[in-house]
Amino acid sequence: MAQRLREKRREKRAIELVQQVDEALVKLENAAIERSKAVDSAVLGKYSIWRRENENENSDSTVRLMRDQMIMARVYSVISKSKNKLDLYQELLTRLKESQRAVGEANADTDLHQSAPEKIKAMGQVLSKAREELYDCKAVTQRLRAMLQSADEQVRSLKKQSTFLSQLAAKTIPNGIHCLSMRLTIDYYLLPSGKREFPRSENLENPNLYHYALFSDNVLAASVVVNSTIMNAKEPEKHVFHLVTDKLNFGAMKMWFLLNPPKNATIHVENVDEFKWLNSSYCPVLRQLESAAMKEYYFKADHPTTLSAGSSNLKYRNPKYLSMLNHLRFYLPQVYPKLDKILFLDDDIVVQKDLTGLWSVDLKGNVNGAVETCGESFHRFDKYLNFSNPHIARNFDPNACGWAYGMNIFDLKEWKKKDITGIYHKWQNMKTVCTEIIMLYQRLGPLLE
Repeated sequence: MAQRLREKRREKRAIELVQQVDEALVKLENAAIERSKAVDSAVLGKYSIWRRENENENSDSTVRLMRDQMIMARVYSVISKSKNKLDLYQELLTRLKESQRAVGEANADTDLHQSAPEKIKAMGQVLSKAREELYDCKAVTQRLRAMLQSADEQVRSLKKQSTFLSQLAAKTIPNGIHCLSMRLTIDYYLLPSGKREFPRSENLENPNLYHYALFSDNVLAASVVVNSTIMNAKEPEKHVFHLVTDKLNFGAMKMWFLLNPPKNATIHVENVDEFKWLNSSYCPVLRQLESAAMKEYYFKADHPTTLSAGSSNLKYRNPKYLSMLNHLRFYLPQVYPKLDKILFLDDDIVVQKDLTGLWSVDLKGNVNGAVETCGESFHRFDKYLNFSNPHIARNFDPNACGWAYGMNIFDLKEWKKKDITGIYHKWQNMKTVCTEIIMLYQRLGPLLE
């Protein structure tokens, strides 16, 4: 009899304890809801991370709610650890891991794991408990600010990585053509000397034809420019391409166009290293390119090698700028002394229409015809030049337009008359950056109004 009474008392006590636990959970949830109504803590939409109800009907509202919960869990985990609330710290970490697993890679509510509602409820309870025990507006604000700064640093690092990798991808050669230049070079030097020359050499100095200048060490890129121009030309036989490359790629470039001649057009390939007049006593940039400081800038071994450090201005730290091909455009009248006009093309463009109309554009006494790029403030002079330099400030307008370099028509008569190369040398001797912008300032005729 006594044993039966004891069992009944145990059952009654167990039922009471279960009821108390359920009531405590309900109180915690209701308290979280009531506090959320008094605190404007909503980040996105109309929901609050403290509420079970979500008034936002967007398809990703639950995902965003869970991510906001995870942010607050990280904040409170740091605070709880700093205040030696280790049990709460472990509980927050546990709920955080559970929520992370439930969210996974989800971008919409339909992508969430089926356990997500339970995780939201559990996380809401522990966040409510943490807020009750730990809430300190100053501490929470400081932690959120630190997380924001960390996220900002990560974004900057990823942007640098993206810049680096995009350049790497642009320069990478597919496996199938890794040895293309070497094979072409070998084939070229195996040719008898009589078969190494291009036909129609009489067109090279004919001022009545359409002349193009293309300076490149990339065989396939040069081929794309030449062939896309010819494909869209109405009279291919009137087009003359003057290619200049370096000693390393000279044989390969010639062999490519000997094997793949542009239809009816004239082509000529030269080696920049054979321009004897282009030496350091005449050309300031050559003296700079040969200097130890310049080579150290591009090749110094102890530069930071991580993508996130020491990678500012990656685009401009490319060793290709040590090549004279990158500066030869400043000597067009010297390279082509008998031509009156020439269209300069970069090797990273594809021509999509006939370009012959550019030779008829009235440049109104200007040296250069190009497409201005003032649609964005980035392309104005104040973004290129250092206006704290008094020489720059006195001579240039910070709001002047820059222009696209990929396609420029040059009047070589006006160039020589205005001694543009001399102006280039003057500013180069002053070690001024962006000398092309400087030397052609107020000498540009826009090709598009």
